Amino acid sequence: MRHQRAGRKLGRTTSHRWAMFKNMLTSFFEWEKIETTSAKAKELRPLAEKIITLGKRGDLAARREVLKLIANKKIVQKLFNEIAPKVKSRLGGYTRIVRAGFRPGDCAPMSIIEIISEEKGAEKKKGAKKKQAAGKPKTKAAKSVKKDRPSEGAPKAKEASEEKKEEGKAF
Repeated sequence: MRHQRAGRKLGRTTSHRWAMFKNMLTSFFEWEKIETTSAKAKELRPLAEKIITLGKRGDLAARREVLKLIANKKIVQKLFNEIAPKVKSRLGGYTRIVRAGFRPGDCAPMSIIEIISEEKGAEKKKGAKKKQAAGKPKTKAAKSVKKDRPSEGAPKAKEASEEKKEEGKAF
């Protein structure tokens, strides 16, 4: 029994598994998206998130820690200069795993792991705030104030209805 043994072995020795993860991390940060089996993607996610957190730190010690797992200096530079600033405002959850069906040969469940880009989400949020500001007021107090003060050029609704009633009584 494997009590208190975290992680998947993936049918490999420890050295083979670490070599595979180093290659996967390199490819992941190079392309910002890779397709792999679901088990490998689930094991890759914590490693990638820790590396992105180191990238957000940005100091020399963090760069050296990343270089232990990613040997390609160009990819490390890309991580620190491009990827980390994109997710600077996020506190975690930098990656997303999306199911991609089954592999034709052995019917293994496949997934796509990708970096969540903050830019798309920020644009949607900004657009929603603009629409809300242009539309209805946000609070009850703002609604009551808006009802109490009609626009200056138009007569009040009560005054207009009273005038019509008086006109009807006169005839």
